[in-house]
Amino acid sequence: MIYTVTFNPSLDYTIRIKDFEVGTLNRTNYEEIRVGGKGVNVSIVLTSLGVENIALGFIAGFTGDQIESGMQQLGCKTDFIRLPQGFSRINVKLQDETETEMNGMGPAVSISECERFMMIVKRLKPGDTLVLSGSIPSSMPQDMYEQILDMIDTDKIRVVVDTSSNLLRRTLAYHPFLIKPNLMELGELFGRSLIDYDDIVGCAKHLQEEGARNVLVSMGSAGAILVTDEGQVFSAPAPSGDLVDSIGAGDAMVAGFLAGYLERSSMVDGFAKGLAAGSATAYKQGLATSEEITAIAQRM
Repeated sequence: MIYTVTFNPSLDYTIRIKDFEVGTLNRTNYEEIRVGGKGVNVSIVLTSLGVENIALGFIAGFTGDQIESGMQQLGCKTDFIRLPQGFSRINVKLQDETETEMNGMGPAVSISECERFMMIVKRLKPGDTLVLSGSIPSSMPQDMYEQILDMIDTDKIRVVVDTSSNLLRRTLAYHPFLIKPNLMELGELFGRSLIDYDDIVGCAKHLQEEGARNVLVSMGSAGAILVTDEGQVFSAPAPSGDLVDSIGAGDAMVAGFLAGYLERSSMVDGFAKGLAAGSATAYKQGLATSEEITAIAQRM
């Protein structure tokens, strides 16, 4: 089984306003509400690809109800912990000539509720996959990922980590099966902008020396690079297409990689499907479906 973790899932409210003005009444000409959060996105794409998984995390209030029902309507399985107070966050994305984002706080998570979550993690079995995505809310222990990884045998349970540079680096000692920094995050880890191919590969290999087994670097329109624990390096540009919305593309890449890899235990298949899934998502509004991912893969 694949388990995805999203500690602070959301409802993402996207609106477009032509000639937005501060301090006066504005009317939208487009609006959409969809469930969000990095692990949530991974679960949705995995489900579309026909890969069974369970989404874990915390929800609260009427927005939490909508997150859970929205995911279930998409066919996703969930095992969220329902918090007694507060409400799951709403993130507003205002699109005009530029995009402005306003992210909600989300509910507070107590120590006892964190302990309930750890009891769920204890149920993981050898052969399972655990996807740790996104940030840790301020109300939770900031070493929560490390606490989780201390509890499980990462030699027997595949761990995938896709989070910010500081949190990511702290997981490397646990030898995660896959990490997926984007190019900016990889540069932050090493304190410089990365442009040169050899430099990017070198930094990925350095993260392997720190403990990561496989490193998948997403690079937007430049495609992706995968450095495997067997010393192989795969790289490819993104297939052609017009960028519509890059939000969720990295999460789709993680889902595509897992779907491709688990089918035949093939890094090549994982890399190809991951790149197709990330690209297909970037070329549309919202997350790509299985059909859209297949269409992109056939052009690669």
